[in-house]
Amino acid sequence: MSDLAIYSSLFLSAFTAATLLPGSSEALLAGFTATDQGSPVFLLTVATAGNVSGSAVNWALGRFLIHYRDRKWFPVSERRYNQAKQWYERVGLWSLLFAWLPIIGDPLTVIAGALRTRFILFLILVSIGKFGRYLFIISVTLAWFGQANQGSTN
Repeated sequence: MSDLAIYSSLFLSAFTAATLLPGSSEALLAGFTATDQGSPVFLLTVATAGNVSGSAVNWALGRFLIHYRDRKWFPVSERRYNQAKQWYERVGLWSLLFAWLPIIGDPLTVIAGALRTRFILFLILVSIGKFGRYLFIISVTLAWFGQANQGSTN
C-alpha cells in the first residue's frame, strides 16, 4: 500500500469515527503501526488531524443546526437537549479533553457548538485529548510488537 493510501485511509477513518457516523480508527492506526506501514509520527499526526476535523464538523453542526431544534426532523428531543446542556454547563469546558471517549464524545462536541463554546478553545482541548489517545495507542502497539519482534529474532 502506498504512503498516500495509508495516510488517506487513516485520515478518512479518523474523521468518520469523530462524527456521529459509526467508525473506529484505533484498529487501523494500530494495524499500520504494528506492520510498520508509515511513520509513527505521521500516523499520529494524520489520525489526530482527521479526528479533530470530524469533531470540528460536529461543533459546526451543533452551532448552526441548533436553531432548528423545534423542527420535527431534528434528531434530539427538547428534553435530551436540555439534559445535555445542563450536564455540559455543570461539567464545563474541560470535559472536551474527553471528546475521544466512545458514546459521549461525539454528542459532547455537538453540544459544545450548540452552546457556542469558543472554537479556538474547543480545538485546543479536543486536540489535546485526541492526540493523547492516539499517542497511547501507538506507544502500546510499538511496545507490544517491538517486544514480539525482538523475541522472534533471538
